[in-house]
Amino acid sequence: MFKHINHRGGFTLIELLIVIAIIAILAGVAFVSLDPLSRLADARDASRWTDVTALLSAIKIDQVDNGGYYIYGVNNFGSPAAATAADTNYMISNATTTTGCNASACSAVTAAANCVNLSGLTTEGYLGTLPVSPNGTGSWSQTLTGYYMSRNTNGSITISACESEGGTSVLVNR
Repeated sequence: MFKHINHRGGFTLIELLIVIAIIAILAGVAFVSLDPLSRLADARDASRWTDVTALLSAIKIDQVDNGGYYIYGVNNFGSPAAATAADTNYMISNATTTTGCNASACSAVTAAANCVNLSGLTTEGYLGTLPVSPNGTGSWSQTLTGYYMSRNTNGSITISACESEGGTSVLVNR
C-alpha cells in the first residue's frame, strides 16, 4: 500500500496578501511618525546656521586683517558715503550695483536697494563661495543670498537668514 504524503510547497495567496498588508501598514506608520518634511526643514535650518556663522566669522577675520576696519561696503575704511547705515538690514549679495539686487524678496530688508556686496570675502580668500540659503519658501541665488546683515551702532555685526522653517530666527551677532 502506498502512503500519500501531502507536501505543502509554498504559501497561499491569502497568506501572502496578509503579510503584504501588515508590512504596508507598518511602513505607513513609520513614514508618518518620522515626518520627513520636518526633517528636511530642520536640515535646511542647520545649513542656514552654518552659513550665517561662516559669514560672520569671515567678516570678523577680515576686520582683524584690515586693522579693525570692516570690508568695503560694510564700512569703507571710515568713509560714511560707502558705509552701510547703522541698524539697517542689508541683503548680502555679490551684485556690483544696488540695481542688480532686489532685496525686497526678504521681508526683513525694507528697501529693495538695500544690498551689501560681500563678494570681496571670496576674492580675498575668507570664503570659498558666498553662501546661499537653501531654498525653502524663497528662491535664493548669489545675487539674493537669502541672508542679510546689519551693522549695529555699537560696532557689532548681525547676520541673519531671511527665512527659518523651525520657528526660531537664524541669526548670529558679534
